[in-house]
Amino acid sequence: MPGGAAESAAVGGRCEDGAVPSPTARAFAISDIHGHRDDLVRSLRSEGLIDASEHWSGGEDQLFVLGDLLDRGPDGIGVIRLVRRLQEEAPGQVHVLLGNHEVLALGMWLHPDEGYLPVWQRNGGIARDQAGLTPDDVAWLSRLPAMARIGSDLLVHSDTTAYLGWGRSVDAVNAHVTSLLTRADPGGVAEVWRGLAQRRRFVGAKGVEQAASLLAAYGGDRVVHGHSIVATLRGTTPGHGTLSYADGKALAIDGGRYDGGPLLLVDLSA
Repeated sequence: MPGGAAESAAVGGRCEDGAVPSPTARAFAISDIHGHRDDLVRSLRSEGLIDASEHWSGGEDQLFVLGDLLDRGPDGIGVIRLVRRLQEEAPGQVHVLLGNHEVLALGMWLHPDEGYLPVWQRNGGIARDQAGLTPDDVAWLSRLPAMARIGSDLLVHSDTTAYLGWGRSVDAVNAHVTSLLTRADPGGVAEVWRGLAQRRRFVGAKGVEQAASLLAAYGGDRVVHGHSIVATLRGTTPGHGTLSYADGKALAIDGGRYDGGPLLLVDLSA
């Protein structure tokens, strides 16, 4: 039951430690779409990443979606379908990371008798999203990477240090999380859910130290994350842009779309 570096040589378009090489074009990040497909389309069109027919038009640009595609909003399955198609149209350029809501959807699908229902309901679970998942979607979700690195940015969904318990390199974390999500017993999904449900580890007296611990392990100068809404971290109402904090070691990009805030598409190369 769930509870609440040195430069690497590029290999096949990626670095040996799992990082994406610094792009010659732009790199964008977006997080916590939560079923707001129309907003996602508008955001991607605004930067020329998709065309009027919703096909990839971003050239060599990179797009990172930092998890929480579904739940809380009107069309989570539509979001999944769109980003999966864009991955096919721009292989190696559209990257989707695992969020806690993807893990919760997996728990509901794979282990329906393990107590996920009340947790899913409390966290904005949408029945039509869950019903719309296919076995192929579930296989795709269960193999999403938990983190990525591009240039000096370490990209994750959650502002937590739980990743440190899953490995000490980008590749090691991603491989271990996949093994947890794909094993037969329900404990693996529950472990990943508990880890990614944590938040706000980069605020307070030890916030800089906590962010620095991730960067020391996985490389980069800044942790870019979603999960915790910018307005909550600021102590304000939704409507602001991103938040750089922890002495510049963390960048929060969840505008809180499901709570009335904006969906933020952030140019990391700016």
